Amino acid sequence: MQSVLAIDSGTTGATCLVIAANGRVLGRGYREIPQHYPEPGQVEHEPLDILRCTLDAARDALSSSGVAPTAIGITNQRETLVLWNRHTGQPVGRAIVWQDRRTAARCLALAPHAADIAARTGLLPDPYFSATKLEWSLAHEQASRMADEGSLAAGTVDTWLVWNLTGGAVHATDHTNASRTMLYDIREHAWSDHLLAMFGVPASILPEVRASSGDFGRAKGSLLGVATDVPILGVAGDQQAALFGQGCWESGQAKNTYGTGAFLLMNTGQAIGAPGGGLLTTVACDADGRPAYALEGAIFIAGAAVQWLRDGLGIIEAAPETQALAGGITSNDGVYFVPALTGLGAPHWEPEARGTIVGLTRGTTRAHLARAALEAMAFATADVVDVMQARGRCTFERLRVDGGATENEWLMQFQADVLGVPVERPDMAETTALGAAGLAGIAAGVWPNARAFLGTREFRSFVPGAGAAAARAARDGWARAVRAALSWERDAS
Repeated sequence: MQSVLAIDSGTTGATCLVIAANGRVLGRGYREIPQHYPEPGQVEHEPLDILRCTLDAARDALSSSGVAPTAIGITNQRETLVLWNRHTGQPVGRAIVWQDRRTAARCLALAPHAADIAARTGLLPDPYFSATKLEWSLAHEQASRMADEGSLAAGTVDTWLVWNLTGGAVHATDHTNASRTMLYDIREHAWSDHLLAMFGVPASILPEVRASSGDFGRAKGSLLGVATDVPILGVAGDQQAALFGQGCWESGQAKNTYGTGAFLLMNTGQAIGAPGGGLLTTVACDADGRPAYALEGAIFIAGAAVQWLRDGLGIIEAAPETQALAGGITSNDGVYFVPALTGLGAPHWEPEARGTIVGLTRGTTRAHLARAALEAMAFATADVVDVMQARGRCTFERLRVDGGATENEWLMQFQADVLGVPVERPDMAETTALGAAGLAGIAAGVWPNARAFLGTREFRSFVPGAGAAAARAARDGWARAVRAALSWERDAS
C-alpha cells in the first residue's frame, strides 16, 4: 500500500501522520516540545528535543500504521533558527524560536533599510524572521569562530531535520522556508548577497534551496524503525504547506491556520502582491510544488493564548474546555483579551505591544476569559481579512481554515459570524501535515496530480447565523482594546 509519512514539526509539538493514497490516516503520533523562556521576550527550544520528539512521533505513527511509507513530507515552524556543528552534528546553543523578540532593538535600527528589505524579501524588519537571530548568534564567539573554521551549519527546523534524517548527507531547505529568513531574494530565488553582507552572514553556513516537491535525500530507516531508507520528497514551511493542503493553488484563494499563532495566506499566483498594511509577501507553491507568491497576515498569538490560560493562569485544564465555557455565556459582557504576549503582528506590527485584558468587573468569570481568548482569534483574523481585501482588491467569498483550534465549533461559528462569509473546515484539521504529504506524494506518484490529492478531502461549512450582527458589532470593543495594548507601548516609552 502506497502511503506518505507526514512530519509536522511545530512550535508546541511534533505531529506525524501516515496517510494512504485514499486520504485515510493509517497512523498517528504526537510529542509535545518543551519550551524555554530564559528572559522576558525570549523563546527557545533545544534542537535535540525537536529531533527527539519528531522521531518519537514518527515511530509511533509508523508503528500504528503497520505499513512502510513510500515517501516522507516535512513541514515545520518557520523562521526558528538552529545552529549546529556540521562535523559532529551537535547543536550550537538552543534554537531561537520565531516568537523570540530579543532582536527588537536591532530591527528598529533597520528602519532606514525597510523599503530595501521589503523589495528584496517581501518582509518587514522584525525579530520574527531569521536574519537578525542569525546575526545575533554570530556575534557570539563560539558561532563566529566555527563559521570562520567552516564547521558551522545553519538552517530552519526543516533543514535541521533533513540533515539528521539523512545522516548529515543533505544540508538543504525549500523556497518557502528560505523566503522567511529575510536573507532570500524572492524575485531572484536565491540568497541575497546584499542582505548576507548587511547581516554579516557567510553564505557557506546556509543550506541549498530546493523546490518544495522534489528530492531532499533519503531518511535512514534505522532512525524511523523501518527496514529500508525512505526518500524525502516534500518540504514546506507550515503555512505554505497548509495553503497547499487546502487546495489554494490559484490566485485569490485563501486559508487561515489557527495554531500557536494564526496565519492568513492568499495565493497571488505568479504576481508578487503589494505588501503594506502589515501584510507580507511570501513564497508559496503552485499545484506542482513550484514557486508561487502569496500575501500573508501573521497573527503572533492564537492558540497560544488558550495555552496561557491553561499553563500561565491555571483556569482551564485542557483547551477543549473553552468551547463549553464560551458557549455558556450569552455575550462577552465587555471583556476583551488582546493576546500581545510577544508583540502584535499583522496588521499592526508593533513588537513592543503587550497583552491587555479590558472590561473586568466583579462579575467577570473564567468563562469570560476563555471566551475572550477565542474571540481574539476571530477578531484578529477579521482585521487581517479587511486589510487583505483592500490591498488585494478582492472579496473573500469563503475562508478555508485548519489547525487544532478549528476543532472548537463555537470558535468556527463565531468566525463565520464576524466575517459574514462561510468558513470551510476540512474533514482533517491537520492540513499542514496533509500539505507536506501532498507535496511528497505527488513527487512519489502516490497521487498523479494535485487535483487527485484534493479529491480525497471533504469540507464542513459554517455559515453566518443569527449572532452575526452582534458579533460584528462587538468589533468596536475589540478595536478599543487593541488601542489600549498599543498605548501601553507608547506610555512605556
